Amino acid sequence: MAEQGEDQSGGEACTTEREPAAGRTALLIIDMFNTLDFGGGEKMRPAAEAAADAIARLRDEATEAGVPVVYVNDNYDQWHSERSRLVEMCRNSRGRALAEKLEPRADDFFIIKPQFSGFYATNLPVLLPHLEVSRLVLTGVAADICILFTAADAHMREYELWVPEDCTAASDAQRAEWALEIMRGSMKAEIAPTTKMTLKDWIDRA
Repeated sequence: MAEQGEDQSGGEACTTEREPAAGRTALLIIDMFNTLDFGGGEKMRPAAEAAADAIARLRDEATEAGVPVVYVNDNYDQWHSERSRLVEMCRNSRGRALAEKLEPRADDFFIIKPQFSGFYATNLPVLLPHLEVSRLVLTGVAADICILFTAADAHMREYELWVPEDCTAASDAQRAEWALEIMRGSMKAEIAPTTKMTLKDWIDRA
């Protein structure tokens, strides 16, 4: 498992007083630091880069609104790795455009995961209650794997979910649509894109 420390859950930010998350919401950015070095990675790259643009805009809205931003990222079998090393690795890969568009800021949280779900063997189940969060906006890749698994675990923990369809990507567009429909139908997730529902709209639903 990845090392514990500042890059796991935000370090000092977890030990200082924070205002409760606006709308009881956190924005999760899943696996967008990605080398795209896998079967289907090159095929997914255009959709992932388009999603990165939409996620970057949503991240700016989250920061302005007081919604915490939590990066949840695979460790790519780099078991001694942490945030800066993962970011640098991705900057030197065919996923570099994603890393450049979404480089984490000092106040963002960063959790490294060893498996598909952001909840499995990570600090996320501890961090979210600390932030007084009960609603999640899930973004990132891949819609039919890590987003879907994270959404399932979040649903079992009774989190309300918004998975904006323009903020996700997969190597196969049909599989992405299939996964989003499962999240909408089985996990009661909102899947409206950010062009049709804003973060303020989501917060106002709380």
